[in-house]
Amino acid sequence: PAATLTIVSNYPSDISFTEQNVSSPTGFANRDIWYFSANGGSNAYQFQSTNYFLASFNVTLTGGTAGFDLEAGFIFSNPSGGFGGDLQEIVEGNGQVAQFGGPSYYPFSPSTGGYPGAGGSVSNYIEGETYTLGLNYVIDPKTGANAFQYSVNGQYAASSAGDSYFDLGAGSAPGNPGDSLGGYFQIGTVATNSTNMGEAIFSNISIAPVPILSIAQNASQSVIYWPGSGSTNFTLQSTTNLSGSWTTVSNSTAIQGYAVPNSSTATFFRVVGR
Repeated sequence: PAATLTIVSNYPSDISFTEQNVSSPTGFANRDIWYFSANGGSNAYQFQSTNYFLASFNVTLTGGTAGFDLEAGFIFSNPSGGFGGDLQEIVEGNGQVAQFGGPSYYPFSPSTGGYPGAGGSVSNYIEGETYTLGLNYVIDPKTGANAFQYSVNGQYAASSAGDSYFDLGAGSAPGNPGDSLGGYFQIGTVATNSTNMGEAIFSNISIAPVPILSIAQNASQSVIYWPGSGSTNFTLQSTTNLSGSWTTVSNSTAIQGYAVPNSSTATFFRVVGR
């Protein structure tokens, strides 16, 4: 009850939570959350099933008391359980770096249970370090299912070797009340330490919609195009085999379009973040 919270918001440059005097004989922890908004912060944005996105931020965590909870990272709230319940991707003061909740679990660091995973990994988190967390909501190009991707310091989690997509179940997607994305900070209450304090700084915060590809006929060519607004940080890629590798299309133009001769071999296309 004596804890004090200081919030500094310079979005998208940085947001910080500082908790002081977190001490109580009861209760487990204090949690503070910020959410992405489409109306200047008046309300948390309610994500819908087709609101595909690429999100990332840097997180720096300090303070706490040894042996008590101290963590920060992404949270995609899902009170209905429509895609598996609250999804979190976090760093902890005890060194753990992990993704859990939603449709999946992935251990990024050696101190995390189940390590190593099938994909990328990072060293145990040390307080004061800055780690970059990434969370994407996209369509799995191999299955067509809604899926999440998770990354830490550029290392991607994998659901199986070579597969960075964690598919949601059939019919599962955001879209229910409370399905909002943001960052959170959590610090355990310590009855024996009245000066227990901690801080989480979120910086370089970014979220961008994933462009949806369309195709139109133009004489002897087919034009693959996508919205130009907000899409300049994406690159067009192609493959003739969804089980194979993807190649960047080098001559797509600044208007976010690419013309393909109708006589070309059947080819798949996608846009990815740069």
